[in-house]
Amino acid sequence: MEILKELLSTNTFQGKVDWIGISSGPRSEIKAQDTVRIVTGGVEGDHHCRPTRKSKRQVTLIQAEHIPVVEAILGRGKIDPSLLRRNIVVSGINLAALKYQTFQIGTAVLEGSGNCPPCSRMEENLGPGGYASMLAHGGITAVVVSEGVVSLGDTVSALPLV
Repeated sequence: MEILKELLSTNTFQGKVDWIGISSGPRSEIKAQDTVRIVTGGVEGDHHCRPTRKSKRQVTLIQAEHIPVVEAILGRGKIDPSLLRRNIVVSGINLAALKYQTFQIGTAVLEGSGNCPPCSRMEENLGPGGYASMLAHGGITAVVVSEGVVSLGDTVSALPLV
């Protein structure tokens, strides 16, 4: 783990927030937002936000650069980010590296907690092969370390490892 920490300490890249979405209930439409508040337990207003429950999946993020890959695998045109059922789409930084780090997004601080594998909804939302196309392209999950506000265009950056 020490070698991994050392290698990740050189992660000085900065990304940005391209899209934000929340869902008011299970199987509800994901609605795009310009700004959200990240609170203990997740994204305020999202049905997955549970301040009293210790979940490793408080905030979900997906890499913007992976969306064209999923589109190509499926052989279809542009995919609306809401169909992917993630809270935040980011570009310009490798989310896989953030899975092992604490990072700032807007004024919130999150800690990567794992992969965000696709769910069976991908077959419904993307059509046949949707689930398989999202494998290894589903992004990451994160827990809230410090509450804050996230808006479109905000910076995403790894914080120094301690």
